[in-house]
Amino acid sequence: MRGKPFLSVVIPAYNASGTLGKLLDSLAKSTFKNFEVIVGDDASNEQYLVGRDVAIVRLTHNKGPAAARNAAAKRARGSVLVFLDADVTCYPDTLATIAGKFKEDRDLMAVTGVWDKHQRTKSFFPQFKALRDWSYWTNERDRDGYYYLFSTRIAAIRRDVFMRLGGFNEAFRQMEDVELTYRIAKRYAIIFAPDVRVHHEFEGFGAVAKKYFWRSFYWTKLYRARRKFDPVATTLSETLTALTGVAGMGVIGVGVILYFFVPFPWVRAVTLSAAATLLFLHLIFLRKFLWFCYREKGIGFAIKAIGTGLVLYTIILTGSLYYQIKKTI
Repeated sequence: MRGKPFLSVVIPAYNASGTLGKLLDSLAKSTFKNFEVIVGDDASNEQYLVGRDVAIVRLTHNKGPAAARNAAAKRARGSVLVFLDADVTCYPDTLATIAGKFKEDRDLMAVTGVWDKHQRTKSFFPQFKALRDWSYWTNERDRDGYYYLFSTRIAAIRRDVFMRLGGFNEAFRQMEDVELTYRIAKRYAIIFAPDVRVHHEFEGFGAVAKKYFWRSFYWTKLYRARRKFDPVATTLSETLTALTGVAGMGVIGVGVILYFFVPFPWVRAVTLSAAATLLFLHLIFLRKFLWFCYREKGIGFAIKAIGTGLVLYTIILTGSLYYQIKKTI
């Protein structure tokens, strides 16, 4: 576009030919026109973006999304940087809503949005993941609080603030959004805007489980440096939800072993009581999400969500434990 844009849309990409085109097509349909698009290509070995009206910053070596975003942001001319992941699509009013918030409030420095709860696929897990994220952001958070994750799937920040903070920490190939959030929140409020939305089709269980494992690994690194929970990556409530669920399943496993090898009924009774108590507490912590699942998809979906969540919580705790072991060795 001609002239100085108000928004600079920054997109990191690595071999993203399967998704990036859809995102660019959605941006072309935006009702807000005063923006530019800058793609930070993280040394892809695919050829794409041919004929697209976007600026491209190519890295010579694969350095991760933090480096790709920083390189693209340095080329930005807009007053506000809008960060999008390459696998989302925007609605026609997404950019207009972001621009409106920054124009209406000169004191607004950073805003984060959310991806919607709808999935085109009928498969269980993508629907589960979409509802889990939506519930966490809209049903289970303190709406009066300002301490929100600067989620790079859809987030915006004034360019001068981003540059003053030094951008993303390129030492983090994952959880770079959380690390930046901590630095933003030391000085500025990060506002959650539920009307700033993008669409994302979630992957299957295996891909998401892998991401959870490694995000937990890197989150543990951040936690060890800070030594406190927060409403950004993992709240104390979320941690207790995971611990009660996984511990309850572990006690059930112990109970099965005791049933065959320990001839004392009272031992089995104590084990069963402990497992029941832990799982009951787990359900109490999950009550808002389970009620949301029931309202959206029915009782069968909600019951299945309990088991799926227990598996994911186990993977998350395993990732954290793996970091602790690596630090100890």
